[in-house]
Amino acid sequence: MMTDELLLELKKITPEEESILAGRKEIEKELYMSAGRDMIEAGKLLEAGKLIQVRPNTRFVHFPKHTHNYIEVIYMCSGSTHHVIDGDDVILKEGELLFLNQKAVQEIYPAGENDVAVNFIILPEFFDHSLKMMGEEKNLLRDFVIESLKGKDEASGYMHFKVADILPVQNLLENLIWSIWNKQPNKRSINQVTMGLLFLQLINYTDRMETGTGSGKQRMMIDVLSYVEEHYRDGELSELAGLLHCDFYWLSREIKKITGRNYTDLVQEKRLNQAIYLLENTNMSVMEIGMSVGYENVSYFHRIFQRRFGVTPRRYRVER
Repeated sequence: MMTDELLLELKKITPEEESILAGRKEIEKELYMSAGRDMIEAGKLLEAGKLIQVRPNTRFVHFPKHTHNYIEVIYMCSGSTHHVIDGDDVILKEGELLFLNQKAVQEIYPAGENDVAVNFIILPEFFDHSLKMMGEEKNLLRDFVIESLKGKDEASGYMHFKVADILPVQNLLENLIWSIWNKQPNKRSINQVTMGLLFLQLINYTDRMETGTGSGKQRMMIDVLSYVEEHYRDGELSELAGLLHCDFYWLSREIKKITGRNYTDLVQEKRLNQAIYLLENTNMSVMEIGMSVGYENVSYFHRIFQRRFGVTPRRYRVER
């Protein structure tokens, strides 16, 4: 998917790789981390004031176990790389994408000359700006995934998206890499929006995502939130439990334990956020909006909306 011109740039042998090919047996730790530490530091890799940077993954050498104090995203431009993340073997193939939780312990085996990967070094606040600028309706699943990457939930160490054949994802990634690699001026806003659009695409392909073997609850919550996103109008917890092949009461307790909210709360939040989006972006009547998000009783919709936002739906539309 990537243009030959950009791939040739990313494939160039770096000074560090030259020293490895000349006989150096290990990475230059001082490029990545402070003495005596096994954490790669954003301050070593990011230019001052930057929230995101890209760099080619170092080839030809074993990269020992380490963590990061930033969110790392790896895109495989060509070939493949072998990672061990929290004990799991992960083979990243061409066109695939790997998101690492800040708390993940990663190890990378030596890659060959044609195994070209790009590492995104991203500070967590970059995602906050991306999402604010998108102007889309709230998405519980997207928010959960991003908070997991920040290390705030009982999250797996990684998310491996097998999306090599998804053209919109590939185009967004190439645009993002090209813009950052070429240091385009005044592009922060565009890069943040591009990342937000990338997340919107990836959320549609959670069936193409693999997470850590020890992250069954993370996988389950992604399935729960995907169900809420798709069935907030008329979905039932009993149906969801059947789809997930688990006990109704156990699932109800797990949802509450992981999110701090019960299933009804999640559905209510999605419905009201969708109502806000429709009030702001359509000419639908308040009655039509209430019905479209799943409230057959319009009076109840008014009450629940006012309880949540402090104003009626009609007043919200007038004052927004």
